[in-house]
Amino acid sequence: MDITGDAKHRQIAREIRNEIESGRLRPGQKLPSTRVLAEQFGVSVAPVNDAMAILEEEGLVVSRPRSGRMVSDNAAPGAPRPRRGRPQVIYVGGYAGSGKTEFGRILAKMTGWAMLDKDTITRAVVDTALVQLGSTVADRESPIYMDLVRPAEYECLAAAVRENVACGVSVIATAPYIKEFGTEAWFRRTAAELDTMGADMEVIWIRCQPDSMHSYITRRGAARDSGKLASWNTYIDGLDITFEPPWTHTIVVNDPDSPPLREQAQDLIKSLRD
Repeated sequence: MDITGDAKHRQIAREIRNEIESGRLRPGQKLPSTRVLAEQFGVSVAPVNDAMAILEEEGLVVSRPRSGRMVSDNAAPGAPRPRRGRPQVIYVGGYAGSGKTEFGRILAKMTGWAMLDKDTITRAVVDTALVQLGSTVADRESPIYMDLVRPAEYECLAAAVRENVACGVSVIATAPYIKEFGTEAWFRRTAAELDTMGADMEVIWIRCQPDSMHSYITRRGAARDSGKLASWNTYIDGLDITFEPPWTHTIVVNDPDSPPLREQAQDLIKSLRD
C-alpha cells in the first residue's frame, strides 16, 4: 500500500518534520540525499524535492553548497511551558505508526517533562522473553504475548510513571494503550491513583490514516512490525480507525494535511497553562 497522488510530498514533509521537531534529527544534521530519501519512501525524486521545498520554506531545512540539505540550526522552537503545580501525566496512545512517540518527544522537548516510551523501556526485555518462551520478536498477537508478556510490559511502564510522579516529576507516557484506552474502568482507576499521589491526568489519542501509518511503519523497519506489514490489509481491517477513548481526551490528527504535531502540542500545552 502506498500514499498516492499529491499527498506523497506532504506525507514525506510531515514525517521529516516530525523527526526534526521530536529531536530524532538534530539541528545541523545532514539529511540523506534526495535519491536515498526517494528509495526510503518508495517514490521518484520529484515528491522528495517538493517535500524539501516545503520544509525549507518553513525554516526547518536549509541547503548549503557542497554540503547538501541540513536541518536548520533554528529548527526546534520552544513553547511556553505549563505553570508549575501538581505533576501532570499525559498518556499518549495510538495505533502502530500513528506518530505517538514523535508527539510525545515533541511535548517532552517543549516542557522538559520525563519522556517514557513503552518500547524504549521494555523492548529488549520483551524481545528476549518472547524468544525464550518459544515465540518471535514479531509476536504481538499470540497468547504468549497477550497473556504472559504484555501485562508485565505495561506494568513496567506504569511503575516508571508512578516513580516519577512520586518524585514530583511530570510525565509523558507513550504506548499503543489499545486495551487500556478501550475501558472506562482503566481510566477511573488510573485517575484515582494519580489523584491520590497528587497528580493530574491528560489523555491523548493520535489518529492517522492507514496509508500514513504504513509509511511510518515501513520506514522505521522494526522487527515487531513484520507481521503487520506481511498482512497489512487484514491488519487494517481489524482496527477501528474512528476510535475515541471513553474518557475526556484530546484527538491529535497526524495526516499529511493536518496541522504540524508541534502546533498541536503547543495548543495542548497552552490548554494546560490556562
